Amino acid sequence: MSGKSKYPEQFRKDAVELARSSDRPLRQVARELGVNHETLRNWVRTAEQAQPGPVDTAAVDQEELRALRKRVAELELEKDILRKAAAYFAKEMGR
Repeated sequence: MSGKSKYPEQFRKDAVELARSSDRPLRQVARELGVNHETLRNWVRTAEQAQPGPVDTAAVDQEELRALRKRVAELELEKDILRKAAAYFAKEMGR
């Protein structure tokens, strides 16, 4: 939302949010706010272009699952090493 505007930035952001969240037609929201419907449509379009695209949550979940499985394997290996070390030292102390 750039350029000179007679509307404050926060008003434009709030208007875009209202237009997105409302189930009323954009024309009605614009009329209620006292702005031209094409102006509001441009604000919404500009805000949509400024937002990053949708995130592929399945790919993110798969990557997180892969990382967590790797971490679990590392922790299991550490636990096994520590268990063996504890058994070794307990045996040495018992002599």
